[in-house]
Order: sequence, then structure tokens, then C-alpha cells
Amino acid sequence: MQRVPVVDTAGKTGERVRVAGWVSVRRDHGKLIFIDLRDSSGVLQLVSRPDDVELYAKADKLRPEWVISAEGTVRERPTGMENPELPTGHVELPVEKLEIISEAKTPPIAVDTDGRDIGEEHRLKYRYLDLRRERLKQNLILRDRVIAYIREFLRGRGFIEIETPILTKSTPEGARDYVVPSRLHPGSFYALPQSPQQYKQLLMIAGFERYFQIARCFRDEDTRGDRQPEFTQLDLEMAFVEREDVLALIEELYTDLVEKIAGKTVFKKPFPRLTHAEATKRFGADKFDLREEKDPNVMAFAWVVDFPLFEKTETQEISPSHHPFTAPQAEDIPLLDTDPFKVRSLQYDLVLNGYEIAGGSIRITNPDLQKKIFRILGYSDNEIQEKFGHLLEAYTYGAPPHGGIASGLDRLIAVFQNEPSIREVIAFPKTGDGRDLMMGAPSEVDSKQLTELGLEIRKPQK
Repeated sequence: MQRVPVVDTAGKTGERVRVAGWVSVRRDHGKLIFIDLRDSSGVLQLVSRPDDVELYAKADKLRPEWVISAEGTVRERPTGMENPELPTGHVELPVEKLEIISEAKTPPIAVDTDGRDIGEEHRLKYRYLDLRRERLKQNLILRDRVIAYIREFLRGRGFIEIETPILTKSTPEGARDYVVPSRLHPGSFYALPQSPQQYKQLLMIAGFERYFQIARCFRDEDTRGDRQPEFTQLDLEMAFVEREDVLALIEELYTDLVEKIAGKTVFKKPFPRLTHAEATKRFGADKFDLREEKDPNVMAFAWVVDFPLFEKTETQEISPSHHPFTAPQAEDIPLLDTDPFKVRSLQYDLVLNGYEIAGGSIRITNPDLQKKIFRILGYSDNEIQEKFGHLLEAYTYGAPPHGGIASGLDRLIAVFQNEPSIREVIAFPKTGDGRDLMMGAPSEVDSKQLTELGLEIRKPQK
């Protein structure tokens, strides 16, 4: 008999079915044994009576998290015994056939709670068990629905999804790159992308006017509690647009995600706008929460615009506020020669309930202006050619005006679900210091592989 999802039994009263899943709870009530069977779709109550001695003895052996299959005829629960909190709460399955597929040891962590009282490192070590809890299941289901809607929305507006390389070249994106040694080219290295920034600009020059990607990105950052070495972002770029075109598209998309997918409320439409100067004066930062009452069902979006093009680092060096490909505002271009810190950019950030969830800009397309920006940042002409020569040459073959945005999907889902950490909405996250406790990564590699790569490990001196 073909297996049916547990949730489908709600509409199969009087039909014989076969279900399979995990034992969530086993309860003895007098001579009756009740079993809550859980699969990915929901929970169904099974009932075993002592009439069939062999079957009853098998049901009596069952323990939480055992994997079983059961057959029987679905019936309505007795009056007063219904569970209105479950889609299957009005039916039950008297067991006529029972198969124990897989026994299970007692789990080292409870999976029938929300898990918030369990140490995170313990949960991450046994993540495959942690993911059995309902809270995390719902987080990942919403994540899937959000991504599916994004794809539908953008394709309906002329965007195409294009994958860009994972093995690429180191680029200045504000964090350290993860580097990958090349066996075929000893002494040379790939870098894992911090973002697809240059590739998506090259796609605009190639004539793909509306690109998007659910992109995996990588940043080798110092220990930070709520950051991940690898993360997922919605990355998009549009040709022949101005700032307002990008902002309008994102407002429509995110309003839909809140109202149609997450089932929550947008605080204010259209999204409020603050200049960078206004935000820092009012809130002391460019990330803020407009809600007076912190209702988790209210999503308070706001745009921050008119960022400075440059900022000073801790060592008083000049650095791009966004990245070096962001265009300055046209009226401020003369200031590049006299007072670059007064130049405003065409950068825009989107904040939500106190978090930055997206950032983008209109891009530079003039190679001479781009070179000037690089020189202000301290690059020599040789460095400019070595690092960015491909992009500068591409600009000379007909570059349309273009701009885009990148939005962190992990943070977006975490805010939707009122989760304090993005690790709660990622299936297999790393710890705050970048370790995978389940797989034991990062790990050492054997000496043979190091030799093939031409590498030697030198332990840091204490």
C-alpha cells in the first residue's frame, strides 16, 4: 500500500491508509496505547488495543523517535477527545498493521520543546536532531516559501536567474576572503565570493538587463556572534534604471513577502526614507527600529539614503562606505578633487526592525571616474590594472547605467520569525567562531594533499 502524508488523513475518514514517520509520544491509557506519529506534514494519533496480542506487544515496545509504519482505517475521534490545534485532531488511526523500521537511542537533546533552554553548541553538534523540533521546521518552511515567492515575483517582471562562479578572484568587499589553493596552478589561489558584485555588473554590460540570484556568499570574519562564514542573499541588478526604480521594486516585493507569505503587517507604506545624516542624528546609527511598541508581527521598513561615498578606517585611512563601484552623486563629483569626504553616494540601505537587511547602489560605468575612485582609495595604477583591469575594459564596450541591491535572506527570515539569531533559520549553521560541530570542520588535511598543492602548514608561534 502506498504511504500517505499524515496531514492527508484528515480527509480520509473510513479509508484504509498506510502512514510512516517518527514516534513523537507514546502514552498508556489503561489497556490502550496511544502513539503520536510525526512526519514532515504533521502529527497523527495512532491507537493500539490489546485484542491482537502480537500487535499490542510490538506497540508496547515503541519509544520516542523510533521510525515506524502503520496501517489501518481512519476514523473520527470520540466526542470530547478532539484536538483542535492539529489539522488531524478530529481523526485517529486504529493500528491494524505495525512495522518497526528503525529503532532509536534516547536522543541527547529533547526535540519536543522549542529548544531555547538547550545550549547552542550542544544543539549544533546534534543539528540533525535539533531540526526535528517544530519551531525550526516552521522556520525552514517559511524560508522555502519566501525564496519561491521571490523567484516567482522577479521572473514575472522580466528577471532571469543566472549563477555566477564560486571559485573566483579576490575582490575588495570589506571582509577577508576565503582562499582556495589551485593544484593545477601551484602558488595561485581562488577566492570564494563575498558577493557576485563584479559578475552582475558584467552581466549588465553583456546585455542581460534584469538579473537575480539566490547567492551563496562567504566572508572570513573575526568571531562575531550573529554572523556566518557563509550566508545567502538575494542578489539582483537592473540596467537602464535610477535609484527610484530599484527602491520601488524592492518595496513591492518586500510588502508582498510580509503580507502574503509571512502573514504580518507593514508598519508604514511607502517605506519611510531618512538620509544617512538624519538617521545618525536621530538614532545614533544607520540601523534603527521605527516601532514604538516592539510588536513582532509588525515589520517596520525604512530606507537610508545619501551615504557618504568615503569613510575613515580606525587607522584614519580612507575607505569606501559601501564598495568602490558605487557611483557618487553627480553634483558632488567636483568634490572628489578637493574634499572627498563630503561626497555623497548613490548608495541605499534597507533597515527592518533595527537590522540592516539590504544594501545597494547605482554603479559607476565611466572608466575614468572608476580609476579616480580607485586612486583616491590608494591603489596604484599597476594594482588597478591587476585587480580591476577586466572591469575597466568591459566599461569601454558599451556599459548601460545600472544599479542593484543585495538582501540578506537569513536575517530577513529571522526577523519574520522573531528569532534572535540567524542560526535559527539556517539548516546547518556554524558557531559564532566559524566551526561546524556536527561535521568537525574546519579540519586538517593529510600531508599528501598539502604536497600536491605545494603548501606547508606553519603553526602560529605562541
